[in-house]
Amino acid sequence: MKNMVYTCIYKSKLGEILLAADEIGLTGLWFTGQKYFASTLPDEHIPRETPVLSETKEWLDVSGKEPAFTPPLHPAGSAFQQSVWQILLQIPYGQTTTYGEIARQLAAVKRTPGMSAQAAGGAVGHNAISIIIPCHRVVGSNGSLTGYAGGIEKKVALLKLEHTDMSHFFIPKKGTAL
Repeated sequence: MKNMVYTCIYKSKLGEILLAADEIGLTGLWFTGQKYFASTLPDEHIPRETPVLSETKEWLDVSGKEPAFTPPLHPAGSAFQQSVWQILLQIPYGQTTTYGEIARQLAAVKRTPGMSAQAAGGAVGHNAISIIIPCHRVVGSNGSLTGYAGGIEKKVALLKLEHTDMSHFFIPKKGTAL
């Protein structure tokens, strides 16, 4: 029997966010209207605030500084996606990494000679728990701010909220997440 999923809405400074959780942990966090919105949300879900959802709202309420806790997480994905998301969770608050660096870390963990930055980027892009699993902290190796399902303006706002040094980043003229 599958776990029941519960949902609630969080009104953030960046827009409305749909939160979803089961009995184990948070399963989704999506900006309303973003790419892949609610893509892992089952058809059957109950709008009700649960302890996991309350804890997630508390995490989101911590603004402009690193939260001292992480709510329980329960993302659904392949083994490859899970390994990418574990790397994302290790990116320090206010700092960034590149898709290429994630691919290098994956190759080292899997003891393979190489890994595709594009494959890593695909897993980053399908992260259903954005912000908490910080996919907004991943940038192109040339400093381009691309590849955020919530939209480039939200990625910029999240990085600025974390006091990230933005001086060497730029928004590409065309890209996948614009």
